[in-house]
Amino acid sequence: MSVADDFSQSPVGAIGRVTVPIPPNGPGEVLVAVRGGSEAYAAWADRPIGKDLRVIVVESISARSVIVELLPS
Repeated sequence: MSVADDFSQSPVGAIGRVTVPIPPNGPGEVLVAVRGGSEAYAAWADRPIGKDLRVIVVESISARSVIVELLPS
């Protein structure tokens, strides 16, 4: 895999953990396991999601921003 391929790997479908609560109309932060490590992303959701809850990335809206949903238990 080339360096360019590594940087273009999408976080969509990855499981993450909320590190800063996601409010109704603004970003929170999630830590997502990608590219052999963990990376922090600004995260938006359709509803508020509290700290330390597990989420799944459903869309990447920029290189450092994602849309997430609460991971069903």
